[in-house]
Amino acid sequence: MKTRREEDMEIVWQTPANPPERHDYIFRNGVRYVRPYYFEFICHVKNRWAGKTIVDLFSDEFKGRPYDYYVSAVKSGRIQVDGEMVPVSYIVQPSQKISHFLHRHEPPVKAMEVSVLQKELDVLTVCKPASVPGWLHIEFRVSS
Repeated sequence: MKTRREEDMEIVWQTPANPPERHDYIFRNGVRYVRPYYFEFICHVKNRWAGKTIVDLFSDEFKGRPYDYYVSAVKSGRIQVDGEMVPVSYIVQPSQKISHFLHRHEPPVKAMEVSVLQKELDVLTVCKPASVPGWLHIEFRVSS
């Protein structure tokens, strides 16, 4: 049985082309939560990666996770090549598309408005809560 919090935190799908929308956030007691979501990291095989197994490529180039994680991710289909599941012994070729699917839970941040301090032609200066990441995505229109 789901708890109330799990019901509020329904999982959504996000990609760079499908960023979070207002309804993907939950505001509670002055804190903003992002609903857990699935995200597809995409890269293309560089020439220097060609000839490596898919698992060796990930363990050599993306050191944030142990070798066994990448073995499991390839076997389960969380890492795919050109949209297809491949064996852990698969040898990658230049320019192939590699997708790594992750289930993400972002830490909560203070639910404060981000205020614009100064707007110039090429620079937007904002004041944001310290808990909001520096890569905050802000949309604005420059009036002509």
